[in-house]
Amino acid sequence: MQEALYADGTGFYRRAGSRPADHFRTSGHSGPRFASALLTLLERIDVSLDHPDRLDVVDIGAGRGELLRFMFALARPELRERLRPIGVEVVPRPADLPEGIAWQATRPDSVTGLLLATEWLDNVPLDVAIRDGDEYRYLLVDTDGGEAADGRVSEVDATWIRHWWPAGERIEIGLPRDLAWADAVGHVSRGLALAVDYGHTRADRPEFGTLSGFRDGRWIQPVPDGSCDLTAHIAADAVAAAGSAVAGVESSLVRQTEALRLLGLSGARPPMEMAQRDPAGYARALADASHAAELTDPAGLGGHLWLFQPVGTTVPALRMAR
Repeated sequence: MQEALYADGTGFYRRAGSRPADHFRTSGHSGPRFASALLTLLERIDVSLDHPDRLDVVDIGAGRGELLRFMFALARPELRERLRPIGVEVVPRPADLPEGIAWQATRPDSVTGLLLATEWLDNVPLDVAIRDGDEYRYLLVDTDGGEAADGRVSEVDATWIRHWWPAGERIEIGLPRDLAWADAVGHVSRGLALAVDYGHTRADRPEFGTLSGFRDGRWIQPVPDGSCDLTAHIAADAVAAAGSAVAGVESSLVRQTEALRLLGLSGARPPMEMAQRDPAGYARALADASHAAELTDPAGLGGHLWLFQPVGTTVPALRMAR
């Protein structure tokens, strides 16, 4: 999975001329409404931090900087002056990225503000295990899609399975995601780490896992040959526990539909009488509502889980998250 996604020149995310947005749609790719909601959250973080001279917004797995472009453009001038947006990605800096947005291959050592991970953790490579009686064995997959069971899982992975995913025939061992998130949270000095991803908890673990392939906007068989995205939903409660252990305070999990409602985005259609009074304004409001509805649809992007991990501060809006 590591080679198929990230090998230099041949991995799915490192092939020349290919953009993630060409193959799948995320909330971060969707347009200004999602960015606007995150700016509302950022403003609340800014207040909780007492308006620092420098306010970081670090986007891990930034794609081609789509989300940061929107946030930087929409920020109020006073906030934009203090804003330090940083895209973290394995590909070189996009040629058309605005100068005010920094770009680097690794996370900064210290973040004061907001650290974002929108559909990043689902692409952190992991191993898959299959149940073999009372034991578990690694599942190997070749570039033709053939599968075979290998030796027993390590004791470290077996411990993770017993604690986090004890039932099921096909288990996606989420320990690498836990470690990646803990590392990211560990780089936040003060502020909030926010992961947005499809995920599940102990109460709804899928019997046969979620590993999937995507190419050109379509689901395909997940074959590790570099031609497609490989993604698996996160074990959100395990990731949350890893972040809480680092930050020393509890995290919160909430569905995107509810999170965006708390940030003022509902997806409600404008009143019909507005069409008579202000036809152009009604058309804009209708398009805006359509965009918001996509983001809050429980069967689509609204089904994302938001994992809020505060570090060294309390953001008032997050007290409502559950």
